[in-house]
Amino acid sequence: MTEDSLHAAVAAGVLGSEDAHHALLQSITDVARAIFRARASSIFLLDEETDELVFEAISGEGSDSLVGMRFPSSTGIAGWVLVTRQPLVLDDVGADTRFARDFAEQTGYVPNGLMAVPLLHGERALGVLEVLDRPERSQFTLAESDLLGLFSNQAAIALDLLQSARRARAVLEDGTRNEAVVARLAATLSELEPNEQEAGLRLLGAMEEILRKR
Repeated sequence: MTEDSLHAAVAAGVLGSEDAHHALLQSITDVARAIFRARASSIFLLDEETDELVFEAISGEGSDSLVGMRFPSSTGIAGWVLVTRQPLVLDDVGADTRFARDFAEQTGYVPNGLMAVPLLHGERALGVLEVLDRPERSQFTLAESDLLGLFSNQAAIALDLLQSARRARAVLEDGTRNEAVVARLAATLSELEPNEQEAGLRLLGAMEEILRKR
């Protein structure tokens, strides 16, 4: 396999994995919204470079217009949950001083009640998962917040993988071809089982040596 064809194969793998991880996030919001009979469910990703939260996946209200929208990471309920790393259940968000009504109005949807949980992966806070409003304004419960926490575990894993894929894509787009190939191979090692990593390291070393000589 030539370096050009290897680069093309790696690029295809990166883009494919990014799409797959994003699809998983979307399915998590869809299922969470269905289980909690909510009007909307959203996953926010923390962009550490800009210190902003980004609407990464949405089900229900706002799904056709808000994906990709950004706001400062300290904003509103989502910002509080991200910073404190604590879940929150509110029956009347309008009565809570942490609620950013002006931002909610910008999105075109002002909720009445919500549940929000942080998306944690190891020591890192990656984002926030929210579900908004029930039919007939029935209230969320603390027990349901625990259930939402199970969704947050899967969402955090998917966000971490999505970020890894995006970092790999950035190297592919901005680095030299040799750097891109080696970087992607190195990133892949973190996804292997421990007993597979030794073989992967040998492959990475051999590939790096070959590319250096070209």
